[in-house]
Parts: sequence; structure tokens; C-alpha cells
Amino acid sequence: MTENLRNIALIGHGGSGKTSLAEAMLSNAGVTKRFGSVDEGNATLDFEPEELKRRSSISTAFHQFPWKNRQVNLIDTPGDQNFFSDTRMCMQAADGAVVVIDAVDGIKVQSEQAWEYADEFELPRIIFINKVDRERADFNKAFSDAVEIFSPKPIILQLPIGQEADFKGVVDLVNMKAYSYDNGKAKPIDIPPDMQETVESERETLIENIAEADDALVEKYLEGESLSDDEILRALRKGTLEKAFVPVLCGSATLNIGVDLVAGLMTDALPSLIDRGPKAGFLPGTETEEQREPSPDAPFSGIVFKTIADPYAGRLNLFKVFSGKLGSDGTFYNSNKDAKERYSQLLQVRGKEQKPLDGAGPGDIVAVAKLKETVTGDTLCDSAKPIKYTSAEPLPGVVSFAIAPKSKGDEDKIYSSLTRLIEEDPGLRLERNDETRQTLLTGQGQVHIETTVEKLKRKYNVEVTLNIPKVPYKETFKKKVRVQGKHKKQSGGHGQYGDCWVEFEPLERGEGYQFVDKIVGGVIPKTYIPAVDKGIAEAAQKGVLAGFPCIDFKATVFDGSYHSVDSSEMAFKIAGSLAFKKAMEQADPVLLEPVMEMEVVTPEEFMGDIMGDLNSRRGRVLGMENRGKNQVVRAIVPLAEVLTYAPDLRSMTGGRGMFTMKFSHYDEVPSQISQKVIEELRSQQEQEKEK
Repeated sequence: MTENLRNIALIGHGGSGKTSLAEAMLSNAGVTKRFGSVDEGNATLDFEPEELKRRSSISTAFHQFPWKNRQVNLIDTPGDQNFFSDTRMCMQAADGAVVVIDAVDGIKVQSEQAWEYADEFELPRIIFINKVDRERADFNKAFSDAVEIFSPKPIILQLPIGQEADFKGVVDLVNMKAYSYDNGKAKPIDIPPDMQETVESERETLIENIAEADDALVEKYLEGESLSDDEILRALRKGTLEKAFVPVLCGSATLNIGVDLVAGLMTDALPSLIDRGPKAGFLPGTETEEQREPSPDAPFSGIVFKTIADPYAGRLNLFKVFSGKLGSDGTFYNSNKDAKERYSQLLQVRGKEQKPLDGAGPGDIVAVAKLKETVTGDTLCDSAKPIKYTSAEPLPGVVSFAIAPKSKGDEDKIYSSLTRLIEEDPGLRLERNDETRQTLLTGQGQVHIETTVEKLKRKYNVEVTLNIPKVPYKETFKKKVRVQGKHKKQSGGHGQYGDCWVEFEPLERGEGYQFVDKIVGGVIPKTYIPAVDKGIAEAAQKGVLAGFPCIDFKATVFDGSYHSVDSSEMAFKIAGSLAFKKAMEQADPVLLEPVMEMEVVTPEEFMGDIMGDLNSRRGRVLGMENRGKNQVVRAIVPLAEVLTYAPDLRSMTGGRGMFTMKFSHYDEVPSQISQKVIEELRSQQEQEKEK
């Protein structure tokens, strides 16, 4: 039943213990026979070879377990920013979230980013402060940082009994009971005497916070009446669902301490699909809003949030059902592709395994194989009552590598195999740069690209080399000139004659190439003018400095001559080309480089290093702002200076910084650098010719 189903995403920074928490829950519920360990490489939810090698999640995993007459769909997301695009896409399937915070490392940039995604999808959430048993663990510091950084406000529901090696259990402030743990089994104990005062104070604060979510409860509380556990739990659920506050729990996933209480609160306080209300979309091809109630009686609708590419089984599309119901086989309509899709089996994904299903209804997360048109982000629905939902977009790539086959003749195989991996991971982008003649693979970071290359070899037996991409420079000129382009060839019989005078002048950056016809009196016949334009445009594809395209200039043809017999379109095209080459030599040609707009998010203690580093890369800082306890630096920096920025930033900030980058504009390369770049480029071109 939909009201008893919980779709819960585990989110937070890499290494905070999300997968360990999921493994403990599955073990406690009896779904798995053993407690899988990430460190030992036998976790149920980290099963890809690339995950086992790195001992961390690189792809969102799914599993289910029953708890207190409810069914939970767990969505275990990656916490490494290299794989955050997958995290964001899969959070669309969640109705609530557990934010896992490391009691040792505290809140990292990725924790804040995951929190922002939860805000974006309006997910009610709870916080689990994990690893309270580890050396240097500090529950109070982790909580106070959460209060400072996160909104809505976090409120404490539990206190740890001891910390680091002395951590042995928790005090539940709702029912005022203490628990110690043995192999995940909770045993009620007396609240330690040395904690009595703190517990009573925190209980008072908790009731004040919870009561704020319920006016009747506030009144009762202010009149001095005591509140029952049931009243507190009802107000706790109401406040959590309304995002008035975020309950905070604590424990240790690997020691299985407090995990049962997290599972209990997840099922009690986080929402079902019914609690989330109707899902809004649009009538396909219009801006007319449509809604679907989370009811099995409503027309079927769902959104594809993830695709798994398998070289043997083919493509597996995962989608969440928002309304209606499906049988074990049938057809549905893809409103993005305007196509009907037939499926022969519904599947439930359980770690690396899939289990056949008889049907699905609102809230269910299911998979289907071998759909022909459907990809991540598409809406599936009833063709008689179509709807289209807006899907989250993959995150923009920040790092590009030039890829080349290790074996000759593998080019086509690379494209087809990578296209399948991109279906699975829309955070990747593959493109051909015609100017540098390189194939570029773009992703969220160096590790993202490296794991893709590993998958390429494992799944499709294709090996590639990774190189730092060449910079797609451009050329332009700075001075207005008038030149003659004349092509005259007499070789017996029919000759060739084309003669044009062209004025070339520079334009502002971004204005492109403009051609103006100012011929009067028919000195060049109208039929030949387009040929002059074409000759200039084609010649501009290869500038005189280093063979890069010339941009941002205007060419005005204003005079010329022709021969009644020997003139032709080809002759005037060559004349236009000669005019361009002559103009480039006379008009102070300069090299242009792509400049990127960057946003760097970093803890404050690294600000000095970041600013100094950006300056050393010829960057110009546009502004700074606070974002939680982090600083955001916005800057523009030449692409040539940030081709390897991802590992450099990771090194500077100990993995706590992150950045996004997008193309801004082209700008002139400073003369002292330009000469050196041109010499290097010419040397490379000579070497390539010799090969």
C-alpha cells in the first residue's frame, strides 16, 4: 500500500558512512544474511569492481526492507562530487532523505550540496550523525555546525552515551530511555547519572522545538501540562513533514549502534508519496499544467531517473511510479519521445540483483529492460491521459580529457560503447572538437573520467588513452585594412579572373563574422558576390598565426573588376580567400583564448591559497560570498590555465573544495605568452606532419 511505502535517499559527503548505514538496516531487517562491509569489499550495495577498488560508492544503489509494518525503498547515493550528477538524478525518486554526517570530519562541501538538492526536490529529512565511536569524534561540534549551516533548523532527538572508544549507546529524548547495544540489539539501561542534567535540559529544548509545529501543543505546554509520547511523536512527524525542523539522531553504522532508531524514525516521520501530494507536470507540447494524484485509480505516470547499461542484458530503465498502476507486462507512452513502448517484465532492483514483479503502483520504484526509445529524464504515462514531468538536468561537466584508442580501428567501437555509458551516466559528455581534431570526454572530475575508462575496458573491452586536451584557440586582428584580392591565371584557352577590394575591420568579441556588399555600378556582377563571401569565410577557418579560425571581424567588399569570359564563381572565391590572407598579415593578428567562468566553493581556511592560485593562473576574481561555513569565489580564468584544476583544487583543500566551470568568452592572449604558445603550437604541428 502506498501509505506504508517509504522511498528514502541516504545522502551526504563521501566517506560519511551512507552505505554502511544501509547495510546495517538490511541486516537488522533480516533481508541480508550478513552485515556487508565497505572496507572488506563485501557490501551488498557497493558491488561494481570500480567501487570495490576505491572502497566508495560511484553509482546509486537500491534495496528494500520491511520495518514496523512498512516497506522502505533505500536509495544509497554516492557522496563523492565526481558522481554527484547521479546522486541528484536519483534523488528525484525519493520522498524523504537521511543526511549522514561524519562526527569526525563534520560537514563538508558535498554535505551542503546534497542538502541543496534535498531543498530543490522539497524533501523532508532527518540527520544521522555517524561514527561517534571513532577517534576525534565530536557529536556536539557536528550538531552545532549543522545548526549554523542548515535550514530548516536541526533539533536533537538523541544524545550519545560516551564518545570515541567509550561510545556504547544513546539516550532517546522522546521517550526518555537509554539504550546500550550488543550486535545491533538495543538493551534498555538507566540514563547515566552524569548525563541526567544534560538530558533533562535537552528534553526541555526538544519539547519547545516540537511544540512550535503544533499550536494546540504549544498552548498545552505553556500552561505547564506534560505532553505524552504519542503527542510528541505526532508533532515530530508534522514538523518534519512541514520542514519546520530536522530531527537529529546519532550512532555508529559499523557498530550497528542506533541504526534501529534511525529506521524507526524514517518510517514514522518521513513521508509516503501520499503525504507529498499530487505531482505537477504539463500537457505534452503545451504549458498547460496537469496534476496526478498518488492513487492507483489515477492514470499511470512515472519518471525515468536512472539507466543501467549492460553489455549482455541491454539497457535497464529505472522509474518511479507517481500515479496509476501497471501489470507485469504491457505498454506505456513516452511523452518526451512521442512513442509507445512495450515491456514484457517489471523488475525490482535489489543491489546487483533483479527480482520479477507482478505489478506496480504509486510510490513503487521499478525497472524495465530493453525499451527502444526511453532514456533518463523521460516521462512514461498513459497514452489516453498524457503528462510530461520536468526532470532534473545532469550537472555540467568540469573536466575534459582527450581520448584516443590504444588500438587502431577502435574509433567506432569507442563511440558506440561510450554512448551506452553516457545513457547510464548523463553527467558525461562526448564531443568532437573540429578545431583541435580531438575527441573530448567531459565529466565531473578526474576520478569520474578514470572510472568511465575502467568501465569501458571491463564492459566493452575497449582501451583508450587519456590526454590533456588542446586549447581551442582562435585568431583575430586589431587594425582596419583595405586590401586587394586578385586571382588571374592565363594558361591557354579558358582563363581565370577574379578581382575584389575588401575592407577588413575588427568587431567586438562575440560578434562573429559579418559580410557586407557595397559594390555599385556592377564592377563585380551580383552572381559573384556570394563567392567572395564564401572565399573569405573558408579562408578564415585557418588563420595565419597558428592555423586557428579567425573570428569577430567584418569584411566589406567595395570595389573590384571582372572579365566577361574568364571570370567565374571559383575565381572570385579564390580572390576573396587571397584578400583575407593578405589582410591578416597587415592587420596586427592576435591569438585569442577561451576564458571560463568559474565558481569555487571552499572552506574559509583555504581562501588565501585559492585566491593566490587563481591569480597565478591569470584569473580575475569577480566576487566572493558566504555559503554556510564555506566561501564561494567567482572568477574568470583562461581555459589553458585550468585544464588540470580538479586535482589541484583537491590537493589544495584536502578534497573539501569543489568547483563548476562554464565557457564565458574569448579574450586576447597577452603578447609575452602568445609568442610562446604560437611557437609550441607550430612545433606540435610540425611533429604531427612528420608522423
